[in-house]
Amino acid sequence: MTASRTSSLADALAERIRSGQLAPGTLLPTHRKFAATHKIALATASRVYAELKVTGLIVGETGRGSFVRERPLQREWDSGDEARLNRQAADLSFNHPNVDGQAQLMRSTLRSMASSGDVAALMHQQPSGGRRHERDIVCRYLAARGIVVENEQVFLVNGAQHGLDVAVRAKLHTGDRVAVDALTYPGFKMIAASDGIELIPVAACGSGPDLDVLERACRNRNLRAIYSMPTVQNPLGWVLDNEQRDRLVNIARRHDCLLIEDATYSFLAHKAPPALVSMAPERTIYVSSLSKSVATGLRFGFMVVPKPFISAIKAQVRANFWSMPSLITSMATRWIADGTVDRLERRGRQEAKIRQALARQAFSGLDLVANPISLFAWLKLPPELRMDRVTAALAERNIAVSTAQAYATTKHVPHALRVGLSSLPIDGLKEALQKVRKVIDEYPI
Repeated sequence: MTASRTSSLADALAERIRSGQLAPGTLLPTHRKFAATHKIALATASRVYAELKVTGLIVGETGRGSFVRERPLQREWDSGDEARLNRQAADLSFNHPNVDGQAQLMRSTLRSMASSGDVAALMHQQPSGGRRHERDIVCRYLAARGIVVENEQVFLVNGAQHGLDVAVRAKLHTGDRVAVDALTYPGFKMIAASDGIELIPVAACGSGPDLDVLERACRNRNLRAIYSMPTVQNPLGWVLDNEQRDRLVNIARRHDCLLIEDATYSFLAHKAPPALVSMAPERTIYVSSLSKSVATGLRFGFMVVPKPFISAIKAQVRANFWSMPSLITSMATRWIADGTVDRLERRGRQEAKIRQALARQAFSGLDLVANPISLFAWLKLPPELRMDRVTAALAERNIAVSTAQAYATTKHVPHALRVGLSSLPIDGLKEALQKVRKVIDEYPI
C-alpha cells in the first residue's frame, strides 16, 4: 500500500471531522473494521489513525477505541497574536501537557469524588480565594518548594493568566509603567494592553535581563512594577542565578517597585535558587498554576501575596470572578495532596530533556536558544528568510508555530520562532520538528 493511499484516506477522514460530519466524541471504527471497509491492510489502517492522532483530530484510549477529539486544536481566537492555524494542526505554538493516562486519571478521580465525602458541598459557592483546607494544601505544596507562607496569603485563581490579571488590576493603574523582558510572555502583554499599562522593555544580557538597563529604567522612568519569570523564562528559558536574583530584588527595593513573579514553568527547574517571593515577601506577588504540568484545561492556579495586599487582592477577586468552581479546586487539590502533581512534575522534567534533545538534533547548525530543561526553544531564522513566509509555509504543511511578534515588547521584532515542545507525542514531535527544518532548509528565498 502506497503512502499516497494512506494520506488520501487520512485526508478524507480528516475532512469529515472538520466539516462536522463526525462530531466530537464520535467513536470511530476499529482499525480492523476500517481496513475491511476500505479493503486495505491492517497496518495501513493503523497508519491512517496515527496520522490523525498526530494532527490532533482524534484521540485513542486503551480498551475503549479511537474517538474524534472533543476539543479540536483550533486557534481562530488568537490568530492575530500568534501564527496558529485556522484548522487542526501539529501544534508547536502552545504547550499542552501530553500525559499518558490523563483521561483515566480524570475518570477515576471523578468516581472517587462521587462516592466519598459531602458531594453536595461542591454545589455551593466557596469563599473568594478558595476554601481554607484547600489553601492549606497549596501552602504545603509551596513549603516543599521553599516558599513558606500563611494560609491567608494564598488565593486560588483560574490559572496563572487569571492570577496575573488580578494582580495588575488590584495593584496598578492606567498609565503605570512596568518593566518586562524585551521578549516576554504574550499573556502579560495582553493584560497590559487591556488595562492601559505601559511596558518598558529590558534587553537580555547573557542568561537573564540586563540589570544595568533595569536599574536605569527604574531611576529614569518612574516604574511601578517589574514583571519577571526568574525560573525558566518564557520564551528564552533562562534560570536566574542567586547573584542575579539578589540584584533584582535590591533594585526593586531601592526604587519601591512591586515584583510580579510568574512561576508557571518553574516546576521544570528542580533545584532552582530561591523564588523572589521568598527573598522579597513584602513586595512580591507570586503566580503559578498546574497548566503546564497537569492540564491546560484544568484552569487551576494560585497566588501568594504580601499581607498588606490581601484586602486589595480579595476585593479584586470578588469583583472579577467571586470564587473558583468547587469541582475544579477539589480535583486539583486532591492531586496535589495525593502526590499526583509531584509525579507529573517529575515526568515533565524527564520529558523536557528528551524533547529538547530532539529539538537540538532537528535544528543542528541553526541558531537555537534553549534551556535543556525547558519545554520550548527560541529558533533564530537565517537572515535571508522572512519570518512570515516561513510561518505561512509551515501552515500549508499543517504545522502551527509562534512568531517572535507575539513575544516582542520592542519596536524591532527579532527574526525568530518560538517552538513549543510538549503538545505532541514524542514520535509526532520528532516528525513535526523535521518538517520545520525541511521548510527552513528548502524554502525559496
